Amino acid sequence: MSGRARLTLCSAAATLMAATALLPLVERSSWFLQAVLLLLVQSGVGAAARRVPLARPLTVAAQSLAMVLLLTVVFAREQALAGIVPGPEAITRFADLFQAGGDDVGRYAIPAPLSDGIRLMLISGVLVIGLLVDTLAVTFRNAAPAGLPLLALYSVAAGLSDGGSDWLWFLVAAAGYLMLLLAEGRERLSQWGRVFGGAPRSPGGPGASEGPVAPVRTGRRIGMAALGVALVVPLLPLPAIQGGLLDGTGAGVGAGNGGGGTISAVNPLVSLRDSLNIDQDRTVLTVRTNSNNLSDMYLRIVSLDDFDGTTWRPSRKRIQEVPQDFPTPTGLRSSVKRTEITTQITAADWYAQDWLPMPYPPSGVQIKGNWRFEPEGMTLVGDHGQNTRGLTYQVNSLEVQPTAEQLAAAPEARSSILGDYTEVPSSLPQVVWQQARQITRGAETDYAKAVALQDYFAVTGGFQYDTQVDVGTGPDAIARFLRDKQGFCIHYSFAMAAMARTLGIPARVAVGFAPGTPQGNGTVEVSLKDAHAWPELYFEGIGWTRFEPTPTRGSTPEYTLPDTSDTTVPAVPENSASASAAPSTAPSASASCSAVERKENGCASTLPLDQSANGDGGTPWYRVAWWSLLAVLVVAVPLFPMLWRLRRRSVRLASARHTGAGDGPPGDRKGPQGAVGDPLAPGEDPSVRAGQAAVAHVLAVWQELTDTAWDFGIPPDDALTPRRTAERIVRLGELEAPAAESVHRVAGAVEQVLFAPHPRAEPGLADEVSTLRTALRARAPWPTRLRALVAPRSSVRAVWDLMDRWTVTRTSWAARWSALLQRVPWAPQGRRQEG
Repeated sequence: MSGRARLTLCSAAATLMAATALLPLVERSSWFLQAVLLLLVQSGVGAAARRVPLARPLTVAAQSLAMVLLLTVVFAREQALAGIVPGPEAITRFADLFQAGGDDVGRYAIPAPLSDGIRLMLISGVLVIGLLVDTLAVTFRNAAPAGLPLLALYSVAAGLSDGGSDWLWFLVAAAGYLMLLLAEGRERLSQWGRVFGGAPRSPGGPGASEGPVAPVRTGRRIGMAALGVALVVPLLPLPAIQGGLLDGTGAGVGAGNGGGGTISAVNPLVSLRDSLNIDQDRTVLTVRTNSNNLSDMYLRIVSLDDFDGTTWRPSRKRIQEVPQDFPTPTGLRSSVKRTEITTQITAADWYAQDWLPMPYPPSGVQIKGNWRFEPEGMTLVGDHGQNTRGLTYQVNSLEVQPTAEQLAAAPEARSSILGDYTEVPSSLPQVVWQQARQITRGAETDYAKAVALQDYFAVTGGFQYDTQVDVGTGPDAIARFLRDKQGFCIHYSFAMAAMARTLGIPARVAVGFAPGTPQGNGTVEVSLKDAHAWPELYFEGIGWTRFEPTPTRGSTPEYTLPDTSDTTVPAVPENSASASAAPSTAPSASASCSAVERKENGCASTLPLDQSANGDGGTPWYRVAWWSLLAVLVVAVPLFPMLWRLRRRSVRLASARHTGAGDGPPGDRKGPQGAVGDPLAPGEDPSVRAGQAAVAHVLAVWQELTDTAWDFGIPPDDALTPRRTAERIVRLGELEAPAAESVHRVAGAVEQVLFAPHPRAEPGLADEVSTLRTALRARAPWPTRLRALVAPRSSVRAVWDLMDRWTVTRTSWAARWSALLQRVPWAPQGRRQEG
């Protein structure tokens, strides 16, 4: 195996060794076998391109094309042209898979299920890193920078994993990188020989037992020392950098002892829309409660109180140890009716949420693990990697039941609440302010204004629930929603909370789950499609109060339903009522949309379930192998004439340049077919061998010159002499003086080696062929130039060579068979004579 081929295999092996760090991220490792197979094919294309040889950019382009075709065959075969060529539908398929994969990465905990999107991200990532490593280490012959893409691959895996065995995967990746460096060093040393060889060692002399030369030994020692330092230093008790969003002073979330600290949450709305649009619904939580009103069983995760005019997000909050008994919710007076309920919640083993879903307001939690309490929002957040995955916990909470009269009579909120929760940025469009006042015209209390806003979005405003609408960005996002009147829970809750703040009503947005679906065993199943967002408005004496502006979702709060005894409360049409005063067991949003129907088809507002997605979506390895082989054939067969022609030209001209230069003794030279490079026989005249080499090399240049002219439309004529052939090429090619002189010079060299008593190879003949090719290319139209490159006419010689070799092989085996029969004593006499 050549040094370049060994380096190619080492680059692929180093990439795969670094890719092993990705194995713990998903549940199944079948994708790794597919990545191995596709990476080997991609590396093989690169090795073939360098063997031709192609220019470096063309080599990288060929490998990139092979990567795209391989990914198309594996992931978008049905959408591709002829099953392999990526078209618009295939590109759309890739975009959908990448988007789905990104959504799955943000949704699932590690190890995540191996969906098609995640599988595409893993395999394509390995192929891209493999292409970068192969390009740097093999194509450009510089293995040291190839460690950067390998480090990037490991860093992505280490950043997503739990961190338990990161050192092991680093060790594997580092070993692959060191192997690549060693292979490159050996390949370079093989070109120069033994650098510090000195005098040959005798078998028993000093140093005879030493193995590698000094540079290799030194490289090994440096590499092993660096690897050891990298593994040992992280284990030492070195001082760490403190501060930042996850301040470790006093621990909390991040570093420290867990006593307190602050938290700055990541926006939980990132995957809410994707959860609503998921094709195959999944159960997230299983709830068992003693509440008699399941329609109000909202599970709250976190509240968003920071509004910048574009979106809502959690603000930075202080956290503390989880108290035994939670404090009374802010603003709740003893005169408001409440019922304490107990709820047991079990999270799915794949659902890993940093924030704990709970009914609001909670009064106590029994849970295991590292959790911290955020008192302002009354939420629990995981500490040091703690999440809800597979947990079962019990929450004691209050079912607050205010009356419309109490809400309408609520005094102005305390100053601390007003200052923090009525702030509206100046960038909010004026249309939001104006429409809020128009909707609430005639309402005298904050409660009446809140109910008017809720009814406008849910009933009277003509809004439509649509999960396909983008969340929207920029200061005009809410204004666009008010104009288009289409969106889902994020739009409705954002708009109502923003409008409430413009009216001076404290507001924030809660994110969690709407009531789930009751089961026959007394539990309630909450699924991904129950993900929801709703506004919470503050009323002094009652506290934070839920409203439901999203049509066909959740349940309308009982305290916002019409009450004939209170004429100050706006009337609500009957068809908007989804909850009554009597206990309800169905968390439906309206009379026409039950919870079961919402789970099955989203009440015609969410995507239908994909009935075909009932398998694991994986492709058997043998199909991957077959389609990979087919892809290579489809790519290689059309490109074979061009690759063969480039290879033949490279061999001819390279040998001519070496001989024409006149460097080295004649016995060290080698002709195109390797016939004149054998050691001299005893008594053989070196000048005769040199003459043979000159004849072979000059004829090779002449063959290349006539084939170049043939590629550009000047077919060869074997009946003409070299001089007449040169005149014909100059005439038909309409060559000017420099190119014509180059053709005649090569023709003169051919006549010299064929007819002179002492043949000699003139230097610079290969450059004359290049001059001819440049001149013909400049005068030829673009179709001729394209055919000369992609489908050269002279490539038919490949077929002729194959036929000649077949004839020689058949003759040789016939002769051997005849000779064998002559030596067999029991062979028939006729057959022996025939041989």
